[in-house]
Amino acid sequence: MKAATPRTALFVVTAVHLAALALDWNLVATVTKPLLMPLLAVYAWLAARPARPGLLLAAVLCGWAGDVFLQFDAEAAFLAGMGAFAAGHVCYQVLFARGWRTRRVAIAAVPYALVWAGVLAALWPGIGELRIPVAFYSLLLAATAVVAVGINRRAAIGGALFLISDTLIATGIADLPRPPGVDVWIMATYVAAQYLLVTGALQAREQAATLGGGAPAELSRVD
Repeated sequence: MKAATPRTALFVVTAVHLAALALDWNLVATVTKPLLMPLLAVYAWLAARPARPGLLLAAVLCGWAGDVFLQFDAEAAFLAGMGAFAAGHVCYQVLFARGWRTRRVAIAAVPYALVWAGVLAALWPGIGELRIPVAFYSLLLAATAVVAVGINRRAAIGGALFLISDTLIATGIADLPRPPGVDVWIMATYVAAQYLLVTGALQAREQAATLGGGAPAELSRVD
């Protein structure tokens, strides 16, 4: 199977899922959501061959676990979903470890720190007992966005979109104002974020292979 096949399937299922959210087709939205990250994982595996993209697949599949948990309307499920996404961010950060050593990350760290602090301050009064887990998770989320800046433009945009998507989710928990069609925006930015982080990692691996040597093992083999 060529990598283009699951990628096309991902785009189609994403379009159906977003349409279902917009039109309140709840059953279709519920069925299509758990299909998104497995399709992205298959694409990543095929596109990375002959490398074994273990960390990259782990990051994406942690997102899949988070998607499944967040389908259930319970605090325990929400915390489990947050934990799964947190594990995915750790995978991305290890995968993008070389990004911490770039000047771009040092520059990006300040505005992202300000965004993190500002968003957390806005959420704080409304999230009650979730304050500590949300603070920790949002810090991991911002760290992924920062380190992705040091990899390439695709990864940087992906990290920023992930931050936007999860911030929109958090505003609902804190009962803050949200834009119309917020569920569509959450999923559109989320799928785009995961796709760009994955393709950013694959692009970095390809560039490392082209340059030959000198690239840290984590990115040179996307694992």
